[in-house]
Amino acid sequence: MDLEQARTNMVEQQIRTWEVLDQDVLDLLYVVPREEFVPTKQRALAFSDMQLPIGESERMWEPKLEARVLQELEPHRTDRVLEVGTGSGYLTALLAHRAAHVFSVEIRPTLAAFGRRNLERHGTTNVTLEVADAARGWPGHAPYQVIVLTGSTPVLPRAFYDQLDVGGRLFAVVGELPVMRARLVTCTGPGAFHTVDLFETVVAPLVNAEQPPRFRF
Repeated sequence: MDLEQARTNMVEQQIRTWEVLDQDVLDLLYVVPREEFVPTKQRALAFSDMQLPIGESERMWEPKLEARVLQELEPHRTDRVLEVGTGSGYLTALLAHRAAHVFSVEIRPTLAAFGRRNLERHGTTNVTLEVADAARGWPGHAPYQVIVLTGSTPVLPRAFYDQLDVGGRLFAVVGELPVMRARLVTCTGPGAFHTVDLFETVVAPLVNAEQPPRFRF
């Protein structure tokens, strides 16, 4: 398999065509080797337009979603990032290349260990990995300039708004099947937020994601 040709095909055929035109983001996809963050048996599918199983019933996002989210969040070199759900560590590594520091929280110990090994092999040093449940916020290192939830949530908890710095950006997939929306929230001032729904997608929910009130009869 020609890895570099496969990588180029991924960028040109999947990612550019999905409105990802930020050259810094596109260049980064050549710097961080996606094939080194997938399970060995999935290596041949590392550049495929699909969500790849990584164990514990979890999946990596498809490459175009990872790239689009990175473009929308616009991490800066001075930014403190919260990532809820480390998974394979690939998105963590992309964020770490653009930000000052990434705090990544993974509830599943096996996946946390997998992500940690991948990041260490890649030489990423500006990441703090923690094994815990951050589905409803992670105040320990707040405020954050960037927050990204890698699993969906039926309701976006208020805690994430409260932990977002002024000027900060938050990405989450909000809703339940059959309708989930990729949402970008920007904190425009103390207690003030601008929300844009970017597109529809389907992402597995976070463990212990906040649920909407249910009617009982």
